[in-house]
Amino acid sequence: MEDKKWDLAALASIPLIMTLGNSMLIPILPQISQQLQVSALQVSMLITVYAVVAILLIPIAGYLSDRFGRKNVIIPSLIIAAAGGALSGIGAWMTGGLTAYWIILGGRFLQGIGAAGAFPIVLPLVGDMFKEEDDVSKSLGIIETSNTFGKVLSPILGAALASVLWYLPFLSIPVMCILSLLLVLFFVKTPKKKNQDNLSIKQFLSDTKSILREKGRWLYAIFAVGGISMFILFGVLFYLSETLESEYGLHGVVKGLVLAIPLALLCLASYAAGKIIGKNKKRMKWTGFAGMALSTVCLVITGFSSQIYFVVAFFSLCGAGIGSALPCMDALITEGIEQKQRGTITSLYSSMRFIGVSLGPPAVSLLMKTNHWVLFGVMAVVGAVGGLLTLFAVKPEGNKNDKPTDHKTKPEASILMKSAKVR
Repeated sequence: MEDKKWDLAALASIPLIMTLGNSMLIPILPQISQQLQVSALQVSMLITVYAVVAILLIPIAGYLSDRFGRKNVIIPSLIIAAAGGALSGIGAWMTGGLTAYWIILGGRFLQGIGAAGAFPIVLPLVGDMFKEEDDVSKSLGIIETSNTFGKVLSPILGAALASVLWYLPFLSIPVMCILSLLLVLFFVKTPKKKNQDNLSIKQFLSDTKSILREKGRWLYAIFAVGGISMFILFGVLFYLSETLESEYGLHGVVKGLVLAIPLALLCLASYAAGKIIGKNKKRMKWTGFAGMALSTVCLVITGFSSQIYFVVAFFSLCGAGIGSALPCMDALITEGIEQKQRGTITSLYSSMRFIGVSLGPPAVSLLMKTNHWVLFGVMAVVGAVGGLLTLFAVKPEGNKNDKPTDHKTKPEASILMKSAKVR
């Protein structure tokens, strides 16, 4: 793993930058609405269009990465994301009103296309790079930590940049993407594919259906847990953002700092979980379950009081639970699929996470019209579903009888048989 530390650092820059490029707009949406004189619904489309495009294109990007190579998909995707950010920034700078709005929306559309082929492809690439399961787990923990660290920085950085120029967050996106692009170009050395199979679309769809038919129970469970985790995270972040501004008068960097508290605990928990689980698949399962259980309990407790300090404290613990679960899901799904199909399956998983991101805020905005207990009660039920899926649907075998893998054979084949066997 030591000889690939620069490769890993370069790959970790991708989720960090992709997260910043989207999430740092969330705390400044009201400011954008005022500057462009558009409605709250219109300005919310700047987030929605990005997520919807990514959801639709992530599986295609996964297929392309399986067929043409991970790096060959990541590099043009970063260029497209940079172009989208530049278009949004220049449109906001040079025009105004509805004209600027539509140009920014077009830029966000392009950025979503780029995002679909960037971070989701990092997960299978990490699985390709390392042969030892322990190294894969630790590396995925670092990647997930980078992703969550981007969430920690997002509210603070977005508010700070917008305090200088409201459109500066858009202009910062191409700069960050180019930096990540250079790191990937110079430091990431992808392993050569032993079998260069140019599958037709028909054969690709057939193979994907076969995998899902054979291993659907545990794959669908992990897909759902990923989506549920993001649903809870972004839903409650939306609640906190609205409450801090409307009821407590917190704006800008100060609000960003408060939002960063639960995200910081999520980030630390992700890093710790990646270290703890190692190559022990049972430990992955039980750490993931413990994380979802902790999140559910904290959501239930949060329902008993709407006092802001109480909510922030227990949602921070909830964030730690989510942070513990995500690296476990990443490791189980990445190590349980053969290399030639890994991009496709992990991309479906990433799509589910984006669906959670998209559904969380609108669902919570509707629940906020009821009462505090109903809001967090429903979120707790959703978290409980994730915990139960982890407990009953994911059944990995132990590692006691694991035999060393012959270096002449595919390590993925042995991992596939051992990682998440379903009864």
